[in-house]
Amino acid sequence: MTTTRTLTKQAATGSLIGLALGDALGFPTEFHDVPAILAKSGPWREMPLPMPAFVTDDTQMTLAVARAVRTALARGPLTPGALVPPLRDEFTAWYHSPDNNRAPGRTCLDACERLDRDRDLPWQDASRIGSKGCGANMRVAPIGLVPGLSQEQRAGAAQLQAALTHGHPTALAASDLTAHAVHLLSRGAEPLGLVGRLRSYAYDNCSRYHQQWLGDLWTRSHDTTPQAFIRRGWDECAEALTTLDTALRTADPETDPCLLTGEGWIAEEALTTALLCFLLFPAEPLTALRRAACTKGDSDSLACLAGAFAGAHLGAGAWPRPWADRIEHGSELLTLGALWDA
Repeated sequence: MTTTRTLTKQAATGSLIGLALGDALGFPTEFHDVPAILAKSGPWREMPLPMPAFVTDDTQMTLAVARAVRTALARGPLTPGALVPPLRDEFTAWYHSPDNNRAPGRTCLDACERLDRDRDLPWQDASRIGSKGCGANMRVAPIGLVPGLSQEQRAGAAQLQAALTHGHPTALAASDLTAHAVHLLSRGAEPLGLVGRLRSYAYDNCSRYHQQWLGDLWTRSHDTTPQAFIRRGWDECAEALTTLDTALRTADPETDPCLLTGEGWIAEEALTTALLCFLLFPAEPLTALRRAACTKGDSDSLACLAGAFAGAHLGAGAWPRPWADRIEHGSELLTLGALWDA
C-alpha cells in the first residue's frame, strides 16, 4: 500500500543520491582487500567520503540509463522501440566521453564499441551473450524509480538496458530483480520481507521471456528455446537469493559480507551482497554504504547498489547534506530525482 510517507519521502532522489555516494565511497577501495582498506581508511564504520567525491562508471552509466528513459517517456509510453535509440545514443556517448576513465568494465566497452561502430547493427549482435558482469545491474535503479510503469514495462526495460551490453540470462534476471527491489522499497515495502518477495518474483518469472523487449537475443546462446535461455538466469538468481536468505540468519556485521554472498563482480552477487549490506543496517544508511565499501569485492558497485536500496527505502533525508552537496553530478541527480518524485 502506498502511504503519505511513501509519497513525501522523495524516494527517487534518495536512491539516486545514495547510489552515487556509495559509488564515490567505494571508488578508492575497489581492488583492495579489507586489511588494506582499513590500513588506509581507518575503522570501516568511520570511513569518510573522499574529497573530491568522484564517481565511477557505475554512476555515469546510471545517468545514461536515466536520461534515455526520460527521453523515451517524453515521446509517449515506454516501449522497446522508444527506449532502444536513446539508450544506444547514451551508451555510445558514454563510450566516447573523456570522463570514461574510471576503470570501466571490459564488457561495457566492447559492446558499446560495437554499438557505435555500426549503427545498423542490431543491438542483439553487439551484446556480449556470455557476460553476466555487474555492469548489467549497477545502472538499472532508475527503471525501478520511474512512476507509472506497469510490471511488464519495468521488467522489460530493466532486462533490455542490461542486454545491450550483457546478454547472459543471469544478467537479465538480476537486473530485473534489482529494479524490482528498488521499486518495492520506494513504494514502502518493509526490508524484513524483501528477500521473500524477491524469491517469489523469481519463481513467478522463471520461464517468462520478454520477446517484445529482447527480440531474438536468445538465439545467440546454445539454448534450444527462449524459455530454456531465460530459466538459466532465474535459476542462478534464485540460488543466490537462497544463499542471501541463509546469510541473513548468521551474518556478523563485522565480517566482510563478500565471504557470505560473493564478491559482486557478477550480477547476481552484486544484487545479493549489496542487499546483505543494506539489510544488515536498514535504518543506518551510511553504515550500510561503509560496510559495502569496505569489502574485498567490487566495492564501488556493491556500495552504489546498497545506496540505491537504502535511499529508495528511507528517501532523500537519509543522506547528510554535507555529503549530498559534494557528490559529482549532484545537480543532475537531483533534477532526475525531482522529476520522478513529483
